[in-house]
Amino acid sequence: MNKTRSKTKDSFSNFSLSGELLKAIKELGFKHPTPIQNKVIPHLMSSDQDLIASAQTGTGKTAAFGLPLLNLTNTHSNKVQTLILCPTRELCIQITNDLSSYSKYLRMVNILAVYGGTKIEKQIRALKRGPQIIVGTPGRTKDLIRRKKLFVDNIKRLVLDEADEMLSMGFKDDLESIIHATSKKKQILLFSATMTPKVIGVTKKYMKKSIEIAVARVNRAADNVQHQFYMVQAKDRYEVIKRIADMNPDIYGIVFCRTRRETKEVSNKLMNDHYNADTIHGDLTQAERDDVMRRFRKRQLQILVATDVAARGLDVEDLTHVINYNLPDDDEIYIHRSGRTGRAGKKGLSMVIIHGREIRKLKDIEKTSGISFVKKEVPNGLDICKKRLYALIDKIEKVDINEDQIEPFLPYIYDKLNWLDREKLIKHFVSAEFNRYLSYYKDSKDINLKANKKAQKNKRKRNRRKFFNSKNKNRKNKRKKGKRIKQF
Repeated sequence: MNKTRSKTKDSFSNFSLSGELLKAIKELGFKHPTPIQNKVIPHLMSSDQDLIASAQTGTGKTAAFGLPLLNLTNTHSNKVQTLILCPTRELCIQITNDLSSYSKYLRMVNILAVYGGTKIEKQIRALKRGPQIIVGTPGRTKDLIRRKKLFVDNIKRLVLDEADEMLSMGFKDDLESIIHATSKKKQILLFSATMTPKVIGVTKKYMKKSIEIAVARVNRAADNVQHQFYMVQAKDRYEVIKRIADMNPDIYGIVFCRTRRETKEVSNKLMNDHYNADTIHGDLTQAERDDVMRRFRKRQLQILVATDVAARGLDVEDLTHVINYNLPDDDEIYIHRSGRTGRAGKKGLSMVIIHGREIRKLKDIEKTSGISFVKKEVPNGLDICKKRLYALIDKIEKVDINEDQIEPFLPYIYDKLNWLDREKLIKHFVSAEFNRYLSYYKDSKDINLKANKKAQKNKRKRNRRKFFNSKNKNRKNKRKKGKRIKQF
């Protein structure tokens, strides 16, 4: 009997969820609830008390609030019962897709995503079909309420997902406007990775007698992700990205920048230098963003340049590299970034480009995250040329030959190249593909910021200080001596 209990103790079947939900999540591969699911699901299933949960992306929080909300939805009503607010279009779409997957076997459940960057008329028509659950970004949700197309005055539950991000993006006024339009008797569920002063302000103002849940991070740095850093002068950061890309012909990764302007600059440089790269940022229309992500998922793009906000909700498998063009302001964000590679048991690389003064920040990340960074040397021109040459030779050796298709062209090719012997033919062929690397890197310099050079520079500064301090001291002593002589 004890054995049976131990087998079912950590199971979704303990949460009194409907059979339809259990069937769907089983098909999705959900086996054991995560820590936040173990705490949130039972609370929402049995209480209408407000909830504040500290949880990062990757903890399973969408299922934590999504499964009980779906279970509690009255399918016989076409009124909006639950409103879920989140910071970005991508996350809005991801939450909607997740809820749709969970409710696969639930009949009459209608979920609608509303977000900017797309025509509002289409969303207005969809609202007329009576969705019970709305997932929206603050701006578009507020607009629909203002137009009297979305009615939230009788909702039972309001979910604020990634509240810290919404507030840091300037949505405070929109959030407050939406909250004032909702029922006073609603249950508020707030999820936030960090409890910033702005988030605490919202909880104090709008949430009464709420319970607080904090869960240990399940998205700590993965064991199969290697963390590396390159130390260069700030002006050489772009050069590091180029050399990493050239050193890794099969790179498939994301470059994280701090600002929208920086993403544009880096991606434009990469595209001008003929790399398969593009960017996503807030200035793009939804159609443009969708096009970039479609090409990236199909690997038509090898490098995607993005800010943390723009990358919210992006779920791309098999990334080989995450490159931090800048260190994030928050240590936790680094873990979010690095967790995008090394998934499903595969190995990944998370790289950071820093200058000398940022080494302390790197140590802070190591301390808070329990990871270790390995210092790497930026590859020099010779290393890169060698790597690209050998990659080219491997590609030629392993290429599939279609005899039937190439046969008609061979006589012309033989006639054109018969004056070349074997050695010259190889040299011509390799040079055709390889000359741009040789010409670019032939005079390349070592851009690594050497620790000993930095130490020497600091030593020179200290010696200079000592010299001037000593000189000033001598001057003071002479002045004092002169005063004493005058007195006599």
